[in-house]
Amino acid sequence: MKKLLTTILSLGVAASAALAGDLSLTAVKVSDKLDTVSADSALWSKAKFSTVDLYPQTAIEFNDKEAIEANKANKGKKVQVAALHNGSEIAVLVKWADGSKNVQGIKCTDTYSDGFALQFAGSTKKAQPLPYIGMGSEGRPVVVHLQKATEKVYEPNGNKDVSTQINRQQTGVFGKELAEYDAKVASLANTDFERVFVGEGFRSLTEIKDKSVKSNASMKYENKGWTGTLVRPLKDDYISASGTLPVAIAVWDGAKHGRNGLKLLSSWVAINLEGSKANNAVVAEATEVSKGDAVKGKLAAETNGCAGCHQIDKSAPAGTMAPSLVNIGGYSTAAYLRESILKPSAVVVPGYNRNAHANTPWYTIEKGKRVSTMTDYSFLDKGTVDDIVAYLKTLKVEVE
Repeated sequence: MKKLLTTILSLGVAASAALAGDLSLTAVKVSDKLDTVSADSALWSKAKFSTVDLYPQTAIEFNDKEAIEANKANKGKKVQVAALHNGSEIAVLVKWADGSKNVQGIKCTDTYSDGFALQFAGSTKKAQPLPYIGMGSEGRPVVVHLQKATEKVYEPNGNKDVSTQINRQQTGVFGKELAEYDAKVASLANTDFERVFVGEGFRSLTEIKDKSVKSNASMKYENKGWTGTLVRPLKDDYISASGTLPVAIAVWDGAKHGRNGLKLLSSWVAINLEGSKANNAVVAEATEVSKGDAVKGKLAAETNGCAGCHQIDKSAPAGTMAPSLVNIGGYSTAAYLRESILKPSAVVVPGYNRNAHANTPWYTIEKGKRVSTMTDYSFLDKGTVDDIVAYLKTLKVEVE
């Protein structure tokens, strides 16, 4: 019986590894202007839709009991993605199911909104691994477009109109005059929560406020699901697409206290610009299926003590000595996993983990830079590294 169970496990891991490749999709070229494209635009009938899998981001567990409980049984989610371009702009549409509409209000601090984000690699001309998803990596910047579902939010300081910064109960007016005051405030209110950030490593994410990025994002809820759209230039001060644009997708569920790192996340997706020569290096990295043996990789990971610091199985206690790897195979490319094994200080997830013991920090500071306390496994032979990568790519929950 034990031998039979081992064989079944081996077949399951091998099958998962065979399906571990990520994908590329095509941005259909159109001649139309795209700056005002939204979910309802007829132009999307020309697009080619692809399915992209998103996985729960589980590197660091939140210190929020209610959030942990709400997300403990999370599965992956399939989203529909399409893209259009006209040579100077790109429009991306993301459609996902969500049984509850959660809109950020202004009356409570413990309610959260649904939302989505698209992350673009800053530059892909230099031959190097794509940036870490979420924050970018040193020397490998990313641009993140965030859109949240919000009610009308009045921000008087942004309008510098002091006459409307008074609570309506303190205006001293009634009836028609109060209605006129309410209408004026409503006309100044902002219903669009769109933010753009640039990042080049953890704790470097910075909002771009100088209007140097011209973008237009929106969200629409209908039929128990959201459709999010984003339009931005193919080239500006932050990105320069050349045939292929690497994009990562994230969605938040406000009903499950989703915010910050509590989200569903894709790996890098290579969007090829129709009519342009694809960047084969980027496509190859985004779609790579490890040539290693996942079964041997599982044994190699155990032999080299990976589980001693990392949480690998969801049934194990949350790791406090290193980031959790529970869904690492869902939102990481094989290239990133390989880099993490051979050069663990290339990307260091921030700590110190507040739940960790003071004697087990994730990194040290040397000459102003974070140096991972993880063992440098560059002594392993290439075959063993490939095997471990193949195994890590199988670490992901079921997709709904």
